[in-house]
Amino acid sequence: MSSGEIQSSQWTRSKRLMVSLPIFIILLGILVSVSNLTASSWNYEPTGQTIETLASDTSVTFDNPSGKTLAEQGDYEVTQRYVTIDAKQPSTGEIQHIKVLIREPKGAGNSRPGVVFMHGAGYGTCDNSFGDIALALSSAGFVTAVPDKPVWSTNDATRDYPGSAAIYDQVINMLRDFDNVDASNVGIYATSESTWISSYLLGRDPDVAFQVLLSPMVYSPRYSLGFLAAQDFALVGAHDGYQSIVRRAFNIDAELFGLTNLDLDTLNPQAYSIPTLVAYGTKDVMTAQVEGTEKIIDMAHKAGNWDVTVRTYPIANHVLRLGDESNNGTPFADAYVDDVISWAVGTTQGLEQTSERVAGTNLYQSIAVPSELRANSGLTIYLVVLHASMVLLLLVIGVLWLIVFVRKIWARAHRRRYVLGLRPVFKNALITLAVATMATFVLFGAGLGEVVMGVVKLAWGGAPAANPGMMYWSWPVIQMVCVVVVWAWSRVFMRLIEEATNRGLAQWPPRKGVIGAIVSGRQPVLASTRFGRVMFWITAVTMLYVLLVFAFWGLFIY
Repeated sequence: MSSGEIQSSQWTRSKRLMVSLPIFIILLGILVSVSNLTASSWNYEPTGQTIETLASDTSVTFDNPSGKTLAEQGDYEVTQRYVTIDAKQPSTGEIQHIKVLIREPKGAGNSRPGVVFMHGAGYGTCDNSFGDIALALSSAGFVTAVPDKPVWSTNDATRDYPGSAAIYDQVINMLRDFDNVDASNVGIYATSESTWISSYLLGRDPDVAFQVLLSPMVYSPRYSLGFLAAQDFALVGAHDGYQSIVRRAFNIDAELFGLTNLDLDTLNPQAYSIPTLVAYGTKDVMTAQVEGTEKIIDMAHKAGNWDVTVRTYPIANHVLRLGDESNNGTPFADAYVDDVISWAVGTTQGLEQTSERVAGTNLYQSIAVPSELRANSGLTIYLVVLHASMVLLLLVIGVLWLIVFVRKIWARAHRRRYVLGLRPVFKNALITLAVATMATFVLFGAGLGEVVMGVVKLAWGGAPAANPGMMYWSWPVIQMVCVVVVWAWSRVFMRLIEEATNRGLAQWPPRKGVIGAIVSGRQPVLASTRFGRVMFWITAVTMLYVLLVFAFWGLFIY
């Protein structure tokens, strides 16, 4: 067929629309279906939960009928020394040489109470952690031990919590063996992540005398971290659409990758069977304070323990500091240190508490703990296959376009013309759609990155931005661009169908000689070269994979 015959048989605008529209509906329907099939239900109700405290004064007082002298901060000078222990990971036998910083009250005599400090997230050492609170407790008569965090060869995702509990118990037993320590009066000070470890510790050592839980996580990591992410995404002003990322991420079956920490079983009465002080800050955006407090008290009562004290402090962040914890030297909130010392002294003396059990600022929780989250193996496998395929395809087209670029440079250097062979109508559409899709992908990554940075700043105690900016507008913009891109792809496929029809390729049997003419490049549909045709189809499939990734994360739920 001549070019004139092909030109004369071009479709009308209305016919092109009638063909494009069903293709658009099918493509969009597939993407919307993927978004809905990968969606996870999440009930945020009840919202705005509160617990009214019984007093605003956080002071901890005790009945002292015999008139015992109760130690206070600064009563003793403090000496310090280092001890090194071999921390053997029970599951692997790996040895970590751990330094333990021992602080002792000078001239306090024997039978002193002891406290072992347990690290939160990260890689804390005995020298950069708990210095002020450990010194304060030692100056009030406690022998304190701050070890390096037992981490072995693990990372934040593979921490060995039962193994860590064994090492903290090793430090506790070391303190118990000291001549100046009352072996029956050694307790723990656990913060954030280590409140998961303390659950294992109390399970293996019921003789721990007392515990101070600073910003306890209470629930399993899947629920605690899911709550953290969902609440903080909202607090930083992120568009509601970004919540769909949280929902899908915390339905991942991490055990498929050998990660078992998401579903730790930490809710057991034994973990709260001893005298317990719980402390929260009102700027702590990482913990479910209302449901967490209720669960702690419930577990304690099931264990027969009614000695639970809760204190909340205004303007204090996740580590009970004032201000941005990313800055050095931020002080503890209000009377927190004095309250901890008063509670610990009275408790170790066996006195009866007279102050209110729940005091300070009212507790508040914006959304419910997402207890319906479950590991979803099918969703996880699809996520991995989809994203791995997309990355592989992006690498392939990156290499192919690099080859095109090198060939063009070589041809220009030798004063030749390099022809990819793509027909202008498809070449222009392909480049435009590829650039638009990848620009949208970059915008998606930038928007999500802004949200994550906002959450990190919030977690450290900073204030959210007055104007969320990209965190809010990027989601609806991406959704609109995605629809436009899908429509444009439907137009490209329509033009392919039009060309195939005009060439006699869309009939059976195909018009004689048409396949040979197309394959040889004499009458090209897409490109006159095989490499050009490969470039088109691999690029097209890759861009459609990017749209499927968008669909997985919920961008096609309107």
